[in-house]
Amino acid sequence: MSKTLKTTFATRRDAELAVEHLVQQHGLERSDIFVSPEGSANSAGERVSGSDQPDAAATEAGRSDAALNGQIEVSVDLQDDALDAVVTDVFREMGGEDA
Repeated sequence: MSKTLKTTFATRRDAELAVEHLVQQHGLERSDIFVSPEGSANSAGERVSGSDQPDAAATEAGRSDAALNGQIEVSVDLQDDALDAVVTDVFREMGGEDA
């Protein structure tokens, strides 16, 4: 039976890592996975991460213009019920907030 599993992530980085794990480690089709802001505004998540953080060498301040307008939603369309646990486990492992 067809179903969709969803979760939200605090950062786009965490969302993209979840997608990467699902595709590369578990063989899900990328075309069955959707990433979008939780609300209507563009968003990079709720927390600063990745290139928006200050440089580790502290020669450059972090960026202050990140679009921190809400969480990032990842949804996966599944045709195989046997993959439910796999997807849910990856969501939790990568920090999915309501997996």
